[in-house]
Amino acid sequence: MCFISQSAYAEFRSVSISKTILYEAPSATTKRVYLVSDGYPLEVIVNLGDWLKVRDPYGTLSWVESKNLQSKRTVIVKVDKANIFKEPELKSELLANIEKDVVIELSDPLITSGWIKVRYQQDLDGYIQASQVWGI
Repeated sequence: MCFISQSAYAEFRSVSISKTILYEAPSATTKRVYLVSDGYPLEVIVNLGDWLKVRDPYGTLSWVESKNLQSKRTVIVKVDKANIFKEPELKSELLANIEKDVVIELSDPLITSGWIKVRYQQDLDGYIQASQVWGI
């Protein structure tokens, strides 16, 4: 029997303030890599308490102050166009077309038959194919 430890799962968080600086090393005195905005999803690679080493949707590694991230989950569209449906099936009612690099709130991280539940613009709840987003 084979068991997968909890540490085998990726940890994702999202940016909690309007502008967050990502740094080259775990110090505000090091080179600033770039700026990300509220809701942007990041994968936590290393946790040093006050500082987190993170990976962005494009694979870039950098450091961020942990106080600037929250546990609220978001995903980012990684394909040119993605669709949100009312139910987790392609024949369901189409609710929205989403462009690449748009951030969407993740309602439930559980992947069911290749679909995840999301919330878009605070009032549109639906399903998107998990393969079309990054951050799960």
